[in-house]
Amino acid sequence: MAKIKNLKQRGYIALTSAIIISGLIMLISLALSFSSVSNRFDILGAEFKKNSRALSEACAETALLKLAQNSAYAGNKNIQIASSSCSILAIESSGGQKIIKTKTNLQNFITNLKITTTAPDVAVVFWEEVANF
Repeated sequence: MAKIKNLKQRGYIALTSAIIISGLIMLISLALSFSSVSNRFDILGAEFKKNSRALSEACAETALLKLAQNSAYAGNKNIQIASSSCSILAIESSGGQKIIKTKTNLQNFITNLKITTTAPDVAVVFWEEVANF
């Protein structure tokens, strides 16, 4: 009788161990799959930010070209590039320098560029991304 009881206990321990190990394996695989999904969103966000910056830089280059062609160019333009757009804000003058500001919002990833140039020859003095204007 004691031998049968001992065999039942071993079976119970083996079954409980198998259930616990299966549960742990499922938890680990779920954690890895959530991590993978999170990484995909991070990569997608980085791609949107890169595209937003490239679009804002294209807008800045357009403003520099317009300013080189016409020193009285005032900005305040929306530029359409493919299916996206960016804005050249009003160009400011400050002591022999012109300040160009561009803004792009691509899928809620915002890029604000501020470019400082010399006034007559349009040489870039400073080019930076700022949080906001």
